[in-house]
Amino acid sequence: MSQKIIDLRCRPAFLHKFFGAEPGSPEHATARWLNRRVGTLGSDTHFEKSLTQEGFLDEVRQAGLSKAVVVGRHTPSQHLPNDTIHQIVHGHKELLGIAGIDPALQGEQQALAEAERAIKELGLSGIDIEPGFGVPARHPDDPIYWPIYELARHLNVPVFLMSGPTTPDPRFNDPAGLAKVAKAFPDLPLVVYHGYWPNVQQAIGLAFLHENVHLVPDMYIFQPGNEGYVQATNSFLSEQLLFGSSYTFRPISQSIEDFQQLGFKDAILDKLFYGNAARLFQLPS
Repeated sequence: MSQKIIDLRCRPAFLHKFFGAEPGSPEHATARWLNRRVGTLGSDTHFEKSLTQEGFLDEVRQAGLSKAVVVGRHTPSQHLPNDTIHQIVHGHKELLGIAGIDPALQGEQQALAEAERAIKELGLSGIDIEPGFGVPARHPDDPIYWPIYELARHLNVPVFLMSGPTTPDPRFNDPAGLAKVAKAFPDLPLVVYHGYWPNVQQAIGLAFLHENVHLVPDMYIFQPGNEGYVQATNSFLSEQLLFGSSYTFRPISQSIEDFQQLGFKDAILDKLFYGNAARLFQLPS
């Protein structure tokens, strides 16, 4: 398609067994189950096309993406090293990488040093933290993360946060904890993967008050309750909501087509697909 599209959450299957890297494994079965759960049409093994780097690039190109954002993670249960993310995206104009860090696991100074290395030396484009997935679980306003926010503001890159129903303790899928951060760092873009679904109204309320809060509901925007995201975006949220397929857990092309049918005003689709993300990453509009 001719429309410019940045997919804010797009990971190859080979990145980790969690994404289906090992056919026949329990994780591969879970990836298939999740695809069925979030509305994948056709084969629930479609993601096996990205078991190689070239296969992943073919998927990105065939979907017509301008950029696919490959997200690193650093949690007690899953570590996707920043060097691995760099190796995947480096030299491919269609790909951007996000660094994953965890100051609780790494210690404050090591986490800060690794974040700075990932941005300055590896050329990654943002910092991902996952407070609700830590041990113990935390909220985004926990003091352990404040130095990370300070550094991200200094480096002029957005901070990405994980949310959603897969948070091990649902009490930590709560938008309220981000309000204090958004107020303290009004010039720091805060981008929430999974959009705090199913707590849609609370997430929208947070974004209403804080224009630096951005929502990427990705695969959950196709689930019950999505009307709230759509209504808010057609009103005040048009520059704060962004598209993500959540591949490998949903096909890229199908997600693009389904997103266009959700009821967003035609006049704002370019923002949702490209413009808002381009501003975050300081790309040409």
